[in-house]
Amino acid sequence: MADSTRRYSTGTPWEAVAGYSRAVRSGNRIYVSGTTASGESGVMGLDSAEEQARAVLEIIRNAIESLGGSLSDVVRTRIYVKDIAYWESVARVHGEFFADIRPACTLVEARLVDDSLLVEIEAEAVVADNDAF
Repeated sequence: MADSTRRYSTGTPWEAVAGYSRAVRSGNRIYVSGTTASGESGVMGLDSAEEQARAVLEIIRNAIESLGGSLSDVVRTRIYVKDIAYWESVARVHGEFFADIRPACTLVEARLVDDSLLVEIEAEAVVADNDAF
């Protein structure tokens, strides 16, 4: 039986240091790790939870598409905000990406790994069995 596990990396140094992948596809399931608005030049959308959420969801979209899925395959998201005061602006951005998809979703306040990070999001997708990979 062939290994049906595929991995996607954004190449950030933390993936190698902590030993994780941005996303993993196993069979028809795609799991996207907690994702922040961290890019090659630092944090994107500094001081704006809305801008950080938008950058995060674009990173998640790229990861899922790189593994043969699409946002329409997302069945679950988990959102972590540094301050619960950000919940509505982050939720509205989530709604821009998922309004017609409507995955199960949780949003909680959490302490994130860096003070400049305001939001972190993870996602799970199930790709239809007939989608080739």
